Amino acid sequence: KMEEFLNLTQVKTSLKEAILLDYYTAGFWWAKEMNFSLIQLSGFMDLINFALENLSGKHMTLGDNLKELERAMTGIGQTESEERGDLNLFSIGQAKAIIDYLVTSLFKHYKAYEYLFHVRREEPVISNE
Repeated sequence: KMEEFLNLTQVKTSLKEAILLDYYTAGFWWAKEMNFSLIQLSGFMDLINFALENLSGKHMTLGDNLKELERAMTGIGQTESEERGDLNLFSIGQAKAIIDYLVTSLFKHYKAYEYLFHVRREEPVISNE
């Protein structure tokens, strides 16, 4: 279902799509284990997408992405999150847990994700041979 929702069509042959599917799925299950409400779950998935889009689409540095995440979570300044709705639906404890999760799952591995999104790789040729 997540594969369909994210419109990933080459999960079996694209390392990038497989990694994205894994990341979103892990985030979804983490949020479910945190007992987030449906609205909170949606907001959390939006934050994941926001951070990944800042990295992949906007080529933001780690520092800039962290600043944007802070703005999105605190509602300070102009961010795209304001256009999507209020993300101040988490308690302070939940917000800290979300930040810890994003630091552990994405920001500690930022260079690897930058490589995934921005370094052109040779596509291997797969044949019957």
